[in-house]
Amino acid sequence: MAAPMDTENEMEREFLKQGAEAKVYRENFYGRPCISKQRFSKAYRHQILDKSLTLQRLKSEIRAMNKCRNLGITVPVLYFVDPQTSTFYMEEITNSQTVRDYIVDLQKNDPELAIKKLTPLAGKLGSILGKMHSGKIIHGDLTTSNMLLRGDPENLDIVMIDFGLSFAEGLPEDKGVDLYVFERALLSTHPNTEDLFTEVMEAYKKANVKEANDVISKLDEVRMRGRKRTMVG
Repeated sequence: MAAPMDTENEMEREFLKQGAEAKVYRENFYGRPCISKQRFSKAYRHQILDKSLTLQRLKSEIRAMNKCRNLGITVPVLYFVDPQTSTFYMEEITNSQTVRDYIVDLQKNDPELAIKKLTPLAGKLGSILGKMHSGKIIHGDLTTSNMLLRGDPENLDIVMIDFGLSFAEGLPEDKGVDLYVFERALLSTHPNTEDLFTEVMEAYKKANVKEANDVISKLDEVRMRGRKRTMVG
């Protein structure tokens, strides 16, 4: 199948955002609404090295998404991968919102109700992270902005996105760092969510039974290093 990169399609592209590694667009894939993600070259790197690293990162992201799907974790459906342009095309998750926006709205409108609604959501998140880590996948950028919610309000489906920094075969140290990144992102973005992270970790332990103790031990070590850096400045 040829990549959908003709002139007409280029004109229909809607730029959404740019990160450190890639640009993200909304467009059509043979009539289907989709999201495309294109990794761009880095001028400071040697051309051959840059091409090799870009392709390697593209492959890592695709593998992580495919492995998550095999583990029963919801991710966008992949439509097409074009290694020549370092671009892949995936399902657009319509009628959804980020977990970040969901939490912000709940806390703003009714703080007490927010706790009730967010507790089961935290349990779902913990199970997903536990499955991911037990499946030897490190996300690398766990924030509430990289998680989408869709479906019925009483039975929301969590869709994991943005595996651009992911890698496989991570050690307990890597998984501890992954959880630390999420903990810091959660607490800094959403005040008074310490109890929610506790719920996340309880569910995590059940989903990653074999490694949970080692990972949590490493998480505690990473926390300690983080506190020391904060104190030293």
